[in-house]
Amino acid sequence: MIRDMILMRVALLTCLFLTMLGHAYSQDNAPGDTSLSGSQAKPIEKSPRENLNKQYDIGDMINDVLHPKRTDDSLRKRSAITVVPNIAANPTIGFQFGIKAVAGKVLGSKPNTYMSVAATSASITTKKIIYFYISHNVFTPGNKWNFQGSLVAARSVTPDFGLGMGHSSSDNAADKILANPGKKAYVWNSQFYRFFEKVYREVSHNLFVGAGLGFDIRRKVSNVRKDTALTPYQVYNQRFGFDDDHYLSNGFLFNVQYNTRDNPNRAYRGVYLDAGFRINQTWLGSSRNALQFTYDFRKYLSLSTRSPEHVLALWTWGSAILSGEVPMFELPGGGRDPSFRSGRGYISGYYKGTRYLYTEAEYRFPITRNKLFSGVTFVNMQTANDEAGTKLLEIWKPAAGLGLRILFNKTTRTNLCLDYAWGVNGSKGFFLNLNETF
Repeated sequence: MIRDMILMRVALLTCLFLTMLGHAYSQDNAPGDTSLSGSQAKPIEKSPRENLNKQYDIGDMINDVLHPKRTDDSLRKRSAITVVPNIAANPTIGFQFGIKAVAGKVLGSKPNTYMSVAATSASITTKKIIYFYISHNVFTPGNKWNFQGSLVAARSVTPDFGLGMGHSSSDNAADKILANPGKKAYVWNSQFYRFFEKVYREVSHNLFVGAGLGFDIRRKVSNVRKDTALTPYQVYNQRFGFDDDHYLSNGFLFNVQYNTRDNPNRAYRGVYLDAGFRINQTWLGSSRNALQFTYDFRKYLSLSTRSPEHVLALWTWGSAILSGEVPMFELPGGGRDPSFRSGRGYISGYYKGTRYLYTEAEYRFPITRNKLFSGVTFVNMQTANDEAGTKLLEIWKPAAGLGLRILFNKTTRTNLCLDYAWGVNGSKGFFLNLNETF
């Protein structure tokens, strides 16, 4: 308990310090928000330190090994696709091996069009988990249209840690099981399929409105360990009328987006805001009707004009079920953001609820002069409600960590990201990804 309180206070103080630092720099002469779209957009003016020919990435390293006598560095011939192994290990999934790839390309004139990005991954684990996804975020020339979508197909293992923050003040036996104060991990196997597609139209400078459809389907749900006692998942299903072995969460998506980031893979400056509603409907096949609100806000502050890679990045993501019911494994929580990157320091879904809020601050900095290696330090906090008396914002759980970045593709700012984070209650983990967490 004392260790948890100390870690939480450190995280709170660090977040406060970083927020104050970001405010101070925003009043200084550091680069401000830079737009890449609209009729009034201006090309980004790169300082000599931002010259890509002075940066060194994995592609340069391979060229130096294969062609040691070549002196030219033609960025025009560099592939926009980056491929790396996808390796991970933890008690829930076992040892994972697979492949990841990301790609980036500007489909219009650079001063007036954002970079379009896509990603895919396929992996298998020693516990017979199979996971495949492909996602895209495409901007047409002049940012007239923006298409965002994702497809996931998996044979998955889903840990069940209950609702809320691991605290229960209720005397009701079902409430205590649902809150799961001891944070015991119950494990469920299933087949999982997800599809969503949103289409945005730019209606004003950097402002988009969009609509789409989202489908989350889980089949053949089974309890791995054959628990004889009721689990949080089963209590939740009994209370809100869901089947234990399958469910569907299908609905309409309506969103508003404001975007001034200078790069979607690794922003030096800018703002990103996406907020909207999801309306699940039984006539679309959804198990229950529901209305859900979600928002995602990110702010990037470059702290140096000479070396813009010094960045303070701030992120807050939250969601709330306003009416109706959503299946337990689809409730908002850590790792449930659109890119599945929130909650470093904890297993995905460790904390979740019908109302959830996450906030993170990260400082990014170059390590080597040629920008091949860089680093990050970060702190995050999350809070959720439960069905046992705990309200949103009542209990916060912090985590903190650090990471190493390796520049894989300087033309798209693609980094290989290796992070290690520590949470409370002994929670910790290693995280490997392409591109920044947010």
